[in-house]
Amino acid sequence: MPLTVQDVDRFMAARPRLEAIAYRLLGSAAEAEDAVQETFLRWQAADPERIDVPEAWLTKVLTNLCLNQLTSARARRESYVGEWLPEPLLGGDPMLGPADTAEQRESVSYAVLTLMERLSPSERAVYVLREAFDYPHRDIADILDISEAASQQTFHRARKHVADGRIRVEIDQAAARRVVEEFLAAAASGQLDSLVRMLTADAVSVGDGGGKVPARTKPFEGAVAVAKFLWGLFKPAESKRAVLGGSPEIHVWTANGAPAVLAVLDGRVVGVMCLEVTPDGIAAVRNQVNPDKLERATAQWAAAEHGEPLFRAW
Repeated sequence: MPLTVQDVDRFMAARPRLEAIAYRLLGSAAEAEDAVQETFLRWQAADPERIDVPEAWLTKVLTNLCLNQLTSARARRESYVGEWLPEPLLGGDPMLGPADTAEQRESVSYAVLTLMERLSPSERAVYVLREAFDYPHRDIADILDISEAASQQTFHRARKHVADGRIRVEIDQAAARRVVEEFLAAAASGQLDSLVRMLTADAVSVGDGGGKVPARTKPFEGAVAVAKFLWGLFKPAESKRAVLGGSPEIHVWTANGAPAVLAVLDGRVVGVMCLEVTPDGIAAVRNQVNPDKLERATAQWAAAEHGEPLFRAW
């Protein structure tokens, strides 16, 4: 039975929320879009007139599709080359979803998306639906076919796992941007001592090249090790220009709600460095350079208005 205009409108009204849920669950914009499209196909094959609460039905279908995807993704990531990091979303991307509360903003931060990789698929689903979208536990129980008590227990367990991995504090974004600009100035000029002072003692640096772009397969740990890596990253070298085919422009932007460093070459985003800025300094540097995970960022960059770069690398 073909969908009516009203049926299509109902789905389109729900689509932004569905995309935001799927992205938080999967950590991939491309996979989130696929999950939402499959949800639409299920909606098309159903009889909407017999569905009492379309929003609940769509959320249930999408969430379970994502749970299946997460299970298979775990197997794929075992053979992934190097470290796996989420796909970054630049500021203004509608897939970032709601950002009215601290919990909503934190749930889409690069730090928390990375930490959520430690959760089981069911823990991740409960955490996202409750923390980011404020679904009541009774609704989550219906979506996941579990008891309300099980939903509450799973949420508390997931929340503890995430909380144990980071210090929960919101940083003034203007101040954080200044820190990033100072950080870039120090890295570009090779001021190793300044870089060390800007990092926390237990700072880490992780890179995701997906086997397509050179990236260290193990994280750098400790302020000195991370500072030396960053100094080497920004140090001019002909070999780096050869890999990328030129010298990228360096911009300070935002990704997943936090300050980030963008490397842009001929209008193409070739790297997104997401910085976890805390009151004690920069605690983590997460570099996404896998070109497969930068296509959406490139499209968003092309649509955005941006000024002159801070400098050109190498």
